[in-house]
Amino acid sequence: MVAPPDNDVLWARGLTHAHDGSPALHGVSLGVREGEILAVSGPRGSGKTTLLRCLSGQVLPQQGEVWFNSTPVHTMRPLARERLRRDRFGWIDPEPALVPELTAWENAALPLMLRGTARRAAKTAALEWLERLDIGGCARKRPHALLYSERQRVVVARALVGSPTVLFADEPTAPLHRAECAHVLRTLTAAARSHGITVVLATHCADTAALADRTVSLLDGRRVHNVRLPQPPEAEGRAACSLSV
Repeated sequence: MVAPPDNDVLWARGLTHAHDGSPALHGVSLGVREGEILAVSGPRGSGKTTLLRCLSGQVLPQQGEVWFNSTPVHTMRPLARERLRRDRFGWIDPEPALVPELTAWENAALPLMLRGTARRAAKTAALEWLERLDIGGCARKRPHALLYSERQRVVVARALVGSPTVLFADEPTAPLHRAECAHVLRTLTAAARSHGITVVLATHCADTAALADRTVSLLDGRRVHNVRLPQPPEAEGRAACSLSV
């Protein structure tokens, strides 16, 4: 094995993976610099989510290597990879999965409390992020009492609360209306810049990809030089690709 360049916080070489025999990645290689916002672009089904899951250690590639700060993630045992994800990574899914028994602030504070942070300190940090995402008034509500878009912003707060080294965002604004989408993306990018967080952002939207420092394009599981991303018309008040930030 060859260690990655010193200035790459994430580095992958020759990633190949298939789901139930259906190819998802074909020999993808890339590096992500510390503090960089990298967009992984491509149409739906191009392998973006699989790539993020391999980079974050959620999925082990069938072939290839993944390194985080010169540590080989692909050779880690499951418990070590779980600890890495808990302590160093943040994750945002396109669907807002929250613990139904917990309030919004408890859901947002969960990563800190799992690390052993005192409840009062974890609550203070969670409330700060909920306020920055304009849902401070929802802090005591449980997920069933929140709007879909409010639940997604709690997920974003949860991903940011622990100041992760790397934040993986898989279509993070997919369920949001245009104004909410712009606000969440502004918060994400501002947090990344101010806290030195490296962001790997998967998107099928050209306007969202344009917010990144650099873009890597995928098509049918392969890295390509150029992909023309769609600009879908607004539907039911949502416009995931029409942003002004």
